[in-house]
Amino acid sequence: MHTVLRSASKQVVIGHDQPFCVIGERINPTGRRIFQQQLRAGDLSAIERDVAAQVAGGADVLDINMGVPLTDEADLLARAITLVQSRTDLPICIDSSVVEALEAGLSVYEGRALVNSITAEDDRMEAILPLVKRYGAAVIALPNDHDEIPMEPEKRLELVDRIVRVATQEYGIPLEDIVIDPLAMPIGADPAVGQAFFETVRGIRDRHGINTTCGAGNNSFGMPGRDQLGASFLPMAIASGLTSAIMDARSPLMVGAVKAADVVMGNDEWGMAWIAAYRATQAAAATT
Repeated sequence: MHTVLRSASKQVVIGHDQPFCVIGERINPTGRRIFQQQLRAGDLSAIERDVAAQVAGGADVLDINMGVPLTDEADLLARAITLVQSRTDLPICIDSSVVEALEAGLSVYEGRALVNSITAEDDRMEAILPLVKRYGAAVIALPNDHDEIPMEPEKRLELVDRIVRVATQEYGIPLEDIVIDPLAMPIGADPAVGQAFFETVRGIRDRHGINTTCGAGNNSFGMPGRDQLGASFLPMAIASGLTSAIMDARSPLMVGAVKAADVVMGNDEWGMAWIAAYRATQAAAATT
């Protein structure tokens, strides 16, 4: 099952038979004090640098979040999306918890976006799914509700079933346009969360065949050597059925791990992309 995203001139397909989709997470002010100050002052120059670094690192899609307190998030998100579209042809994941900001972003986006995100809560689906339908976007959905973030895979899968039913039957969202985030949790807080995540991913693939994503850095939060942990976590998740991740596209270790997983999973035919990237790296090293 394929989830198709587009910019004005480029198409990216997410699927179990496709190369893993790297969604660059960098254009996000969370935890970036200086970036927040720049955005409040109307300075978007850091976004241009973040775009260039993620494109160079191998991102396939760029996530854009402009959640800065004391700003007009809708206006800021629309301006950021317009700027990013002028600097790259990569499709965009529009990331906001504010409905007005999502609508502003969708209204200026030239292409077919991925909306991040909804939950299994009725009010969130009621607020966001009509926008997704109106603009022909795809949507990321998380299996949690008002009561809890379930730790047991079966409870998460029950909420996935609910999201799929409501989105497809009540709002007419095509099944292939629903991307589930199975909820990666910090391994440093609970050693069981890794296996629970993999089991949830397999269950989503087996029950519905739809695509999945996650915040890859959530798994290693609070731990040292986060890139190394991510480079281990992601190929294991890919083998379980994960088809994309919101991740640091500037990390050669993590991006290299998912590109290697593409070869092993048979989603890089004859390893041609891997070989081409290796040769380019060798040539650059020789030149240096």
